[in-house]
Order: sequence, then structure tokens, then C-alpha cells
Amino acid sequence: MTADGVAGDPGDREAADRMAMDLALAEAARAPGHGDVPVGAVVLVDGRVVAARHNERELRGDPTAHAELLALADASVALGTWRLSEATLVVTLEPCPMCAGGLVATRLGRLVFGAADPKAGACGSLYNLCADPRLNHEVPVTAGVAAPACAALLTDFFAARRNAP
Repeated sequence: MTADGVAGDPGDREAADRMAMDLALAEAARAPGHGDVPVGAVVLVDGRVVAARHNERELRGDPTAHAELLALADASVALGTWRLSEATLVVTLEPCPMCAGGLVATRLGRLVFGAADPKAGACGSLYNLCADPRLNHEVPVTAGVAAPACAALLTDFFAARRNAP
């Protein structure tokens, strides 16, 4: 059994990652309702969702209200600890440097993300804070889960914004 409750079979893990990404996509779809970029995140422990959030920067007027940080904070409250070494974060977009720092700070057990972010990605695209041996923790990363669906959600959002009167 792995940290996220999925048997060691890679096929089982891939199916579980896809199911969790579907939850993150559903969460992301809520963000445009208040003008936020559609990024969604879920935190799982032993296959159970302990937190699910979407971006709320516009809603809160808070530049740090990224889906990942909100989900990590909720998970910490739900689990009663800031150390999330048994948790998996599943997010629709590759975390930025701020969020990647949060993953390292919480000692996250595993990261799964959908679309790569060539402009701000800090988990493999521009930087790889999750695998920097100089930091106090390294986070295993699975990239590209449901990447086309995750990218389409973002592309559609920004196209609609550009075409709005």
C-alpha cells in the first residue's frame, strides 16, 4: 500500500490519480464563478479526500489564495498537523514557486499535477523545487495526469476573458 492508499500496481495508481484529478477539475470549474483562474486541488490521505479547494485570489483579494495553499491549510486543520507526509496533493496546474515552497514546507508525501506551466511552473518546468536536494524535503512528483483536460479548462477561461466586451 502506498501513502495515498493505492496498491503498488502502477495501473491502480494511474486510475486513482485520474479519479482524483477529476475531483480537482470539478473544483477548478468553480473558480471562474468569482473571476478566478480555474485551478483546483484536492488532498488525499489513504485514498480519502481531506481537502478540496480552488483559486480564490480575486474572491479574497489575496495574492496567496492559490488552490494548493488553501487545500494544504484545510488538510492541516482536518488532520491536526502541519506535516502532510502521508498526503497526496492533486492539482490541475503545475504549482508556482510559492506553492512549491508550501509543498516542501508541509513535507508533502506526493504531488500529482495535470498541465505543465512553462511560465511559472516550479515542479519541473522552470524550476524543480520539489527535487532540490539543498532543501529540507523532496516531494515525489507525477506530472501530466489528464493534462489535455486541465490545459483546456485554462485555455477556455483565458479565451473567454480575451473575447469579453
